[in-house]
Amino acid sequence: MKLVLAIVLLFVFEGLIKAQSDILITPHRVVFEPGERIKEISLVNTGADTARYLISFVQYRMTEMGRLEQIAEPDEGQNFADRYVRMFPRSVVLPPDEAQLVRLQLRAPSDLEAGEYRSHLYFRSEDHRQRLEREDEEAQTEGLGVRLIPIYGITIPVIFRAGDTSFELEVESAELLKEDDQHFVVMRVKRHGNQSVFGNIVIDYHDGNESHQVYEVRGVAIYTPNNYRIFRLPLAEIPDSDFSSGSLNIQYKEHRGQPRRVFLEHHISLD
Repeated sequence: MKLVLAIVLLFVFEGLIKAQSDILITPHRVVFEPGERIKEISLVNTGADTARYLISFVQYRMTEMGRLEQIAEPDEGQNFADRYVRMFPRSVVLPPDEAQLVRLQLRAPSDLEAGEYRSHLYFRSEDHRQRLEREDEEAQTEGLGVRLIPIYGITIPVIFRAGDTSFELEVESAELLKEDDQHFVVMRVKRHGNQSVFGNIVIDYHDGNESHQVYEVRGVAIYTPNNYRIFRLPLAEIPDSDFSSGSLNIQYKEHRGQPRRVFLEHHISLD
């Protein structure tokens, strides 16, 4: 019997953290605030079997469309955080429904160049992959066998900042489009400064005395060193309305906090 194993990596990025392959991670984002040196992350085995989880750092760039691509060397203006952050432990064996704290310690020198430093922690279940491989080896398949083996994992960003950092956002363009009976706002946002942005985007539709929230997404990032981010935002349809009049109000605002800081606000007139 011949067996070909195709391995597919599946990652879950910030804003979409949930149980994947029996792993639950909280929080889904780690930011060392000024003066903080220790952070803790909770790892929970939500599966039915004891599993070993491996923890490592990986590096990503963000494209203008918001997709994360794994890289080995930083882009111009990008700083990795991993060399300044110590993690313990680097692997965890957990029975079902058990939890373990993973501790991160920031050890950045005081004379570090000003700016934002970011790497991503990658958690994956080793036993999940090994179990699937064993099942394949035991399978009684004649000839050539092919099976896709997902190595499930979760990645979360780890960020710290040195010196003075700041950002500003501006909308370079925004328009309403319609494709196949679906309305979209396509928006190009420019980021200034040496700090990334993380927040929620909300779009409200106003027409006379009527007001409706037609879009909301939480946990949207624009990472350094990106100068631009292009958003394609599908709007909820409103009965008896085709968005031919009124206006759209777009806000990109702080993820948490009361009141939430508004990073940018933009209006699109539809009249």
